[in-house]
Amino acid sequence: MTSIHRRRVVITGMGTINPCGNSVEQTWKALLAGQSGIGLIDRFDTSAFSSKIAGQVKGFDAETIIDKKELKKMDIFIQYALAAATEAMNDSGLGETELPKEERERFGVIIGSGIGGLGTIWEEANGYRGPRRTSPFFIPSLIINLASGYTSIKYGLQGPNSAVATACATGTHSIGDATRLIMHGYADRMIAGGADSVINELGVGGFASMRALSTRNDEPQKASRPFDVDRDGFVMGEGAGVVVLEEYEMAKARGAKIYAEVVGYAMTGDAGHITAPNEDGPSRVMTLALKDAGIRPEQVGFINAHGTSTPAGDKNECAAIKVTFGDHAKKLKVDSTKSMHGHLLGAAGGLETIVCAMACHTGQIPPTINVDNQDPECDLDVTPNAMGTFDGEYVLNNNFGFGGTNACVILRRI
Repeated sequence: MTSIHRRRVVITGMGTINPCGNSVEQTWKALLAGQSGIGLIDRFDTSAFSSKIAGQVKGFDAETIIDKKELKKMDIFIQYALAAATEAMNDSGLGETELPKEERERFGVIIGSGIGGLGTIWEEANGYRGPRRTSPFFIPSLIINLASGYTSIKYGLQGPNSAVATACATGTHSIGDATRLIMHGYADRMIAGGADSVINELGVGGFASMRALSTRNDEPQKASRPFDVDRDGFVMGEGAGVVVLEEYEMAKARGAKIYAEVVGYAMTGDAGHITAPNEDGPSRVMTLALKDAGIRPEQVGFINAHGTSTPAGDKNECAAIKVTFGDHAKKLKVDSTKSMHGHLLGAAGGLETIVCAMACHTGQIPPTINVDNQDPECDLDVTPNAMGTFDGEYVLNNNFGFGGTNACVILRRI
């Protein structure tokens, strides 16, 4: 519920590692240009796999931000989280600042993951040589909350420290939960987002066995095609998306750059099938987020859709948008940047909230690429194949996860 007693929360820093770039600047440039980061998997032999494609991070050198001795204690998803958090903190102007203890005690971290250290589990199980030979770093390197733990240790942050694990809604839930902590006075600043990396035999094999992945192996860059009639599944991606959230008056007082204000957040459950979506949960989560923000549906100008490129998911999300927004749905700009970076699982909401913040900040909207034959059941303005513009005040980001968990955040241009 909207309350006059809520404190305002703004985004003052952003960082990302993903298939389209290893920084926000690099990523945004690629997305606006419609450049895909998807290709053939080169990390393991895919000859026996039905899906041989993914959005892999390229050119990432963890040693530029993490001591070499520490790397063996961290699964790659933690490394990605730290890299994105480092960029976000530097971007916010707080990365090199020695904050007093009273400020660090009110500065927290919520960085979640949909799956966590699956790669570490796979490697340890493959090389298992008995209990006495199990690495002492095995458990710390794979559990989900260590992304938040390592980030808090790096910056000495002693405020709320937690982690979300809500599948593909993780990043958005993390940002929404962190926002509420600031709004209601439990913290003044938060680092929030998501990280995931499961492009390995277990991760790809598991999703492929569910028939969730695209098998357009001969055209990797055209495989992720949200809202297109020929979509056949999502393309797995990896990386991290992290933002710095700050109480507005504090940010303003220190002259911080502000990308956008977080004004609405909601979460719902489908209580239906563990993997198959429905339109009720997504429609309710958008409606509740609008109510939380205290705005009317027609005040929203742009939606960054969950838009995974699955046959059922895209259709149901479009139906939910039409239920929520009524006649205004036809006037909305909608896109899915998953068409370029793939589905980052637990990191999706972090990266896609950054996309929304950049839309607020720049007035530009990345295209949804590969919309060659738009599905009649997805008959919205999906910004097909060319960059769009945004001159409204509010943007909305959707992310939905297995188990029927739904997340929505609303940002305001400021």
